[in-house]
Amino acid sequence: MQNNKHYLTPEGKENLESELQDLKENGRQDIAERLKSAISMGDLSENADYHKAKEDQGFLEGRIQEIETILYHAEVIETQSNYSEVAVGAKVTIKEDDYPPETYLLVGTQEANPSNGMISHESPIGKALIGHKVGDRVKVILPGNDMTEFEILGIE
Repeated sequence: MQNNKHYLTPEGKENLESELQDLKENGRQDIAERLKSAISMGDLSENADYHKAKEDQGFLEGRIQEIETILYHAEVIETQSNYSEVAVGAKVTIKEDDYPPETYLLVGTQEANPSNGMISHESPIGKALIGHKVGDRVKVILPGNDMTEFEILGIE
């Protein structure tokens, strides 16, 4: 059985709720106006505006359903002041041999944004770090079957 949990930070949950409200209120209204305008032009079989609006409506409704599903299965990550081991919600500082240390917040897949220091608990590095403690050396198999090793310098 697949795990349907979606881990979200409080901010991530708030962002999704905001996006959902905007899509339902403004996005649907915009599509409805575009459809009404396109329909008023007559022959729908060759009306590019109508077909584009219908396509956009499908994407909009799909995104609404996706966000509703995520929020329904959401588990909000409550950050702790003290982590004894790496877990979702922890900020982890790691060091690879000759590189400067890097700090990442371990989040759910919906919020992952490595360039902003947020990595998914399901990413290769995230999976490898879960459950380890400060001082542990963790081997990670990266995409392309390259292997690297990190030392965990801190968990907060």
